[in-house]
Amino acid sequence: MPNIRTGAIKRERIKENVQIYSLILPVLILLFIFCYIPMYGVVIAFQDYIPGDPIIGAGARWVGLKYFIRFVQGEYFFRLIRNTLVLSGLNLLFGFTLPILFALLLDQLRALNFRKFVQTASYLPYFISTVIVAGMVISFIDANGLITTLLSQFGLERMNYRLSKAAFPAIYTITNVWKSFGFGSILYFATITSIDPQLYESAKIDGANRFQQVLYITLPGIQRIIAINLIMAIGGILGTNSELILLLYHSATYEVADVIGTYVYRLGILGGEFSYTTAVGLFMSIIGFALTFTANKISNKLTDFGLW
Repeated sequence: MPNIRTGAIKRERIKENVQIYSLILPVLILLFIFCYIPMYGVVIAFQDYIPGDPIIGAGARWVGLKYFIRFVQGEYFFRLIRNTLVLSGLNLLFGFTLPILFALLLDQLRALNFRKFVQTASYLPYFISTVIVAGMVISFIDANGLITTLLSQFGLERMNYRLSKAAFPAIYTITNVWKSFGFGSILYFATITSIDPQLYESAKIDGANRFQQVLYITLPGIQRIIAINLIMAIGGILGTNSELILLLYHSATYEVADVIGTYVYRLGILGGEFSYTTAVGLFMSIIGFALTFTANKISNKLTDFGLW
C-alpha cells in the first residue's frame, strides 16, 4: 500500500508540474543530441582511425592504449602539462577571486546610479568577441602600440610583447580576467542582494563596522556559491581558454604558451591525427573528473556542502 500511495503522489506531482517539465524538455533534448550522442566517438582513441573507416564493426582497427602511451611518453608532455597548469593556475588565482572581490566592493557602493554604471560597464567586455579582444590586445602590445608606448614612458623597453616569453602569461591572464570578471560577479552579487537586510541592521546595532559585516554576514552568505564555483574551477584547471591562447600566441612563445588545447587543435584539426588527439582529450577529461570528485569530497568535509 505505501508503494502504491507513493507512486500516485509522484504521478500527481508530475501532472501538476507538466508545464515546468515541458520547459526543461528542449534543454534535455539539446544536451542529449550534442553532449551525449557524440560521446560514442571517444572509442576512436583506442583505434587507428582514418576518416571514412567504421567506428564500430569488422573494419575498425583497434590499437588499445597506444596513443595514450604515446602522449605520456612524448617529448612535449611535461611542457604541455606545465604550461596548462601555470596559465590555468594564474587564471584560477585572479579569475576566481576578482569576481568575488568586485561583487563585495560593488555591494558597498551607496550611489545607486554609479553602481549600475560600474556594473554595466564591467559586463560589456564579456560580450565582445574573443577575436576582437585578441586583435585589440595584439595591437596594443605591438612595438608601437598604446600599452607599449605607455610602458616606455616608465623606462621599459619598447618591443613587441607578443613575442616575449616572459610577458605571455601576464598578457593572457590580464586579458582573460578583464574579459570575464564582470560577468562572473553576477552570481555573487545576486546572492549578496538576497541576504536578509535585518542581519546587517542587527550587526550595526551590535557595533559591527562594514568590514566586520562583510566578514561575518556577506561572506558566509555566499559561501555555497563560492564552494560550487571553486569545485568547477579546480575540475577544469586543465582546460585553459584555448581559443584566446590560439589568437594571442606566436611560434616564438610556444615554449610557455602551448597548452593541451592548442596542441590538440594543431595535431587534430590541422594535422588530422584524430585518434591521437581524442586520446589526449579523453586522458585530460579523466583527470578533470578526478579533480572535480576530489574537490567535491574536500568541500563536503570542510563546508558540509558540495555538488553531490
